[in-house]
Amino acid sequence: MRTFNTTARADVPTGRHGKHRSIVTRILNDLEGLEDGTALKIPLDELSDTKVNVRSALSRATRKVGKSVGTAADDEYLYVWNL
Repeated sequence: MRTFNTTARADVPTGRHGKHRSIVTRILNDLEGLEDGTALKIPLDELSDTKVNVRSALSRATRKVGKSVGTAADDEYLYVWNL
C-alpha cells in the first residue's frame, strides 16, 4: 500500500519558478530598451520581499542570462540600471 498518490510523469511540472520570478521578470523586461543614463525607480512597498532578497534574485537572473546591471536603494526605492 502506498503512502502517497501517483501521477503521470508528463503531468509533473518542470523548472523552478521562485517567489521572486514575477518581480524579476518585470524588472528585466523594463530594462530592455532602457535609455543610457536612466534607471528604473521601483517603490520598495511594491516588492514582494525585502530589497536584499529581490536584489539577490535579480543578480542570479542577470548572471544566468549574461546581463550586467547596477543597483542602489534608499529608504523608499530600489534603483536598477544597465551597465
